Amino acid sequence: MNSDLFKYSRTSEKWKEIGVNKRAGVALPLFSVYSSKSTGIGEIPDIRYLIDWCTLTGLSILQLLPLNETGFDNSPYSAVSTFAVDPVYICIKRLRKTDLVPFRRKLRDLKRNYPKNNIKVDYGIRKEKLGLLREIFDSGSFSGSEKFDGFISGNIHWLKYYAIYKIISNHFPGKNWTEWDLKFRYLPSASAEKILRENSEDVRFYYWVQWQLYEQLVTIRKYAKSRKVYLMGDIPFLVSRNSADVWAYKNYFKLDVSSGAPPDMYFAKGQRWGMPPYNWFNIAADNYGYIKQRMAYAQNFYDMFRIDHFVGLFRLWTIDNSIPPEEGGLLGRFDPENESEWEQHGRIILSVINDSTDMLPCAEDLGTVPECSDKVLEEFGITGINVQRWERKKNENYNFRSPQSYRINSVSVISTHDSSSFPSWYLNEAGSTDEESFRMFFRKKGYSEDQISYLKKKLFTAEEAAGGRLFWRRDISNVFKLLNLIELPYDKAAEFVEQYLSSYGERTKFRRYIGYEKPSGNPEEKSVDTEFIKKSLEKILSCSSIFSIQLLQEYLYLNKNFLKNHSGPGYRINSPGTVNDDNWTMRIHISLDDLLNSDVNNTLKKIISDSGRSGNN
Repeated sequence: MNSDLFKYSRTSEKWKEIGVNKRAGVALPLFSVYSSKSTGIGEIPDIRYLIDWCTLTGLSILQLLPLNETGFDNSPYSAVSTFAVDPVYICIKRLRKTDLVPFRRKLRDLKRNYPKNNIKVDYGIRKEKLGLLREIFDSGSFSGSEKFDGFISGNIHWLKYYAIYKIISNHFPGKNWTEWDLKFRYLPSASAEKILRENSEDVRFYYWVQWQLYEQLVTIRKYAKSRKVYLMGDIPFLVSRNSADVWAYKNYFKLDVSSGAPPDMYFAKGQRWGMPPYNWFNIAADNYGYIKQRMAYAQNFYDMFRIDHFVGLFRLWTIDNSIPPEEGGLLGRFDPENESEWEQHGRIILSVINDSTDMLPCAEDLGTVPECSDKVLEEFGITGINVQRWERKKNENYNFRSPQSYRINSVSVISTHDSSSFPSWYLNEAGSTDEESFRMFFRKKGYSEDQISYLKKKLFTAEEAAGGRLFWRRDISNVFKLLNLIELPYDKAAEFVEQYLSSYGERTKFRRYIGYEKPSGNPEEKSVDTEFIKKSLEKILSCSSIFSIQLLQEYLYLNKNFLKNHSGPGYRINSPGTVNDDNWTMRIHISLDDLLNSDVNNTLKKIISDSGRSGNN
């Protein structure tokens, strides 16, 4: 591997610390795992099990989805604070400087009332934990600590606004801050100080909870260092509109628009996320203090960090709030609008981020990517992301790219937290196209709904597919047949032809790519077994990318029972563009205690060792 790209980049000192070595890692949301010791949900001390598992299998990077406190939709990417850690992850049994003897029975009851082997995460545990934490705090069992006092003084710049926001929120349950009384929506400094004084015990409680979370995370980072496992934190690019950050720093956000993503082949109407874009002019006027503080706090917990929605640093797709929600992200525009500004705009922000921390940055550069993105990533020596299922060669009949052609400065992945799992993609999506994109294309060409329905029958099978997908009929075997059926010349149908070429015969292409065919000899056969999983992992780990990090469940599919029971379309972390009771509730149905003795461990260790990504080599 040519390491010059990293050694002579703007992150060269950080690479010296990490080491310019090919590494393998695992990614997961903490809420999805549990141990015999945790209560209701994965807790911070449970990360020890994951660190031990990494050491056991040869993984040296542990990537955690954001741990920030979430709002009503439980999305860690739409947090109520970019600083505060979610109290749901606290381990009450490990509280510092606190006498827990009087609360043993209540702790046992809480653990019994919130079992961990149910199908989905029950976020009711957050309220129960906070209630018990408040009871413990009010009992006077916390003996005080100089470290606690030091934590407050070192983080007062965000703690006080977070505490005030929580206190006012409790007076307006179920309401966004924009629905509060006017005097609380726009709170003068004198009124803020008055709230702090008059609610001193509430304020101190919120500080105390965040300090306990801080101490537990710092302890975990020390343990990871002792085991030579690097922790990668996920830094949400945006923050919830209904958050302490937006309420306290309104001038840092553009509140009349919502962020999102433009239409693409996966989301015909684009996406509308709802979070407000940053007002970079005002943030810059304050010397980027808000960004610097965020990075400084995260550095307490992580060695590396992932910049969520990296391409948004250059320009962000924004949708006016007055546009009806059903339009999605269709009627948006980039901010800044002028493409000539994008490269410098992103470089300035990235420079501030990079200069504000000793952590090594990694970038999530998916979606509609501007041309300047790769150039800036190389300049800074930052990894982007290469997703196996999307890596195709357009000029080679959309066959999958060879592992050797992946960017060196990338993290190669089989799936992301926003995508379906690998087995579900292969069984339920590969070889299909998006129905909404199909319909929108022909509507634009003037076809009636009846004509579109007729074409649907001619072009696609009657097979039911997840998420509005359409499977091509096998007899539509070339572009000539496709154009004859739709009765359009190539120059009028180029966009639709590209949809066809990128998806037709996808299963066959993928099986050939990983070098695996079923004994029946039918490469299009719809089945996935553990050998298929093994070959897919071997392929992604053999690529040129300096890091290869897979979701925990993708490794666990090496177990045939896990593969059989947890690979359906519904078994995923998040479905982008939707708000429902399934997102952010996925459980990994194997305890972390059992993970350390799993039958996949030896197989995985050999795969990683053979790939040359084992440990600090």
